[in-house]
Amino acid sequence: MDITPFANRLGKNTKHLMKWARRNGIEAWRLYDRDIPQFPFAVDVYGDQIHLQEYDTGWLMPPEEYEDWLARVQEAVMFVTGFAPEQIHLKRRARQKGLQQYEKTGRAGEDFVVGEHGRRFWVNLDKYLDTGLFLDHRNTRKKVGEQAAGKRFLNLFSYTGSFTVYAATGGAASSETVDLSNTYLDWAKRNFELNGIDTGRHQIVRADVFQYLQNAAAEGKTFDLIVMDPPSFSNSKKMLDILDIQRDQAKLIQGAMALLDSDGLLYFSNNLRSFTLDEALSETFDIKDVSKHSVPEDFRNKKIHQCWEIRHKRQAV
Repeated sequence: MDITPFANRLGKNTKHLMKWARRNGIEAWRLYDRDIPQFPFAVDVYGDQIHLQEYDTGWLMPPEEYEDWLARVQEAVMFVTGFAPEQIHLKRRARQKGLQQYEKTGRAGEDFVVGEHGRRFWVNLDKYLDTGLFLDHRNTRKKVGEQAAGKRFLNLFSYTGSFTVYAATGGAASSETVDLSNTYLDWAKRNFELNGIDTGRHQIVRADVFQYLQNAAAEGKTFDLIVMDPPSFSNSKKMLDILDIQRDQAKLIQGAMALLDSDGLLYFSNNLRSFTLDEALSETFDIKDVSKHSVPEDFRNKKIHQCWEIRHKRQAV
């Protein structure tokens, strides 16, 4: 297969996006995302490293032919970016079966720091399928940072706490960062330390989100700004039940809205391509689809995720 179209597209994207990233203070960004169907890869720049992910298309190639093709893809990436072989981190990503959200790869890799809009984050391009920072949520992170001053912030399914980093450095009065994984909450703690965040006011909570929502409501907790970005599926042994976001969306959104102040705002997002929001929710809440604005420039309006702003309906006077 001729590698030239792939190399040409990488070059064109690099020319445009490298200037854009520099101008916006972004060190981690997507260079290429399956732009050409014959080359089903995502190529992400993380500082001076490249995260190269292959998508499973179900194609079958003879093993030797496949390895040669993969080697030529990596050579094209190195040629265009000028990076060395040891700076390219390849993941052969098998199709996910809806099991664990964050699977280990069996490799250790090295943690290093990247900057984004004046914040800093630890990432690892080898150890897990995901890197520690979801690049496609950059726009929403920035909005949270701009809206957080003086507010009580809640981050549900927090992963490594990047939304909280933006909220706290944006002047949030307090926050709670909730996830069930010790690994990712430890990672969040390191991100907090990296950005000089006071962990007295900004608490990390290990909990099943469903259980947390019940307990927080019983305790009368309220928040002004909430972010909820659940996985599509999770069957973690630590959870009481399997999470299926299409099925469980109403329970999660209603639970979060029960904690939201009357003038508050909930950002709800997920990356299940087939997801449709339950229309019945709009009878209870004011819901605005902001997906078009939440997907950043480097994802070129691909349907990488969907995002909604959800508020309480105004009471008629």
